[in-house]
Amino acid sequence: MTRIEAKFAELKSQGKSAFVSYIMAGDPDFDTSLEVVKGLPAAGVDIIELGLPFTDPMADGPTIQLAGQRALAGGMTLKRTLELAAEFRKSDDTTPIVLMGYYNPIHSHGVEAFLAEAKAAGIDGLIVVDLPPEEDDELCIPAGEAGLNFIRLATPTTNSERLPKVLQNTSGFIYYVAITGITGAGSASAETVGAEVTRIKASTDLPICVGFGIKTADAAAEMAAVADGAVVGSAIVEKLGAGETAADVLAFVKELADGAHRA
Repeated sequence: MTRIEAKFAELKSQGKSAFVSYIMAGDPDFDTSLEVVKGLPAAGVDIIELGLPFTDPMADGPTIQLAGQRALAGGMTLKRTLELAAEFRKSDDTTPIVLMGYYNPIHSHGVEAFLAEAKAAGIDGLIVVDLPPEEDDELCIPAGEAGLNFIRLATPTTNSERLPKVLQNTSGFIYYVAITGITGAGSASAETVGAEVTRIKASTDLPICVGFGIKTADAAAEMAAVADGAVVGSAIVEKLGAGETAADVLAFVKELADGAHRA
């Protein structure tokens, strides 16, 4: 059982939904990023999504694009991102970490070497947004063989014909994108999302976490109430981009986590 699977089992036994937070590795710099990541579990975060900076983040809105640019300008690389995860693991061996990003840096590094180094650094799962199910042989299947969950995105446009493809070889959880478009844009109604979650759950036993467009504790509570978890990224990253301190960012994260957990 991976840390991700263990976490969802624990939360289910407590009757709670998960709160998942996204942080771009190296934003605004390595040390501040590490300080925030280390503080996330105490702020109530159940699963950490660690962004891997990339020069062409096609699924990301301006907030996360800028975070990636800041990280890259500060010298953040795939290797440094794994170093950050390894530093976190020195004081926390239970909180799951999902590395989220794009395939190009992984492909350039070499899949076999990447998977070995990611596992050694304490990464538990991968979300690689530009690798569709048709490319499972590239990374998804090798990741599973290496003991890493490969988490797939489902969207409002994932119809009943496409859904089985999305679910194949997926593990850990399903990330349901509540709105069409890029990160940080718009918001969705809990009623609409709840119906979609119910539809997907008819085809899988995997937990379903909802992300995109969640910016407040109340919104986190609403989404967590109709799913197995709520994911917040842009709203947190925006505060780092505005120059807020790690303590202020973590206080905001705690508000969001408390919202998700009251669902």
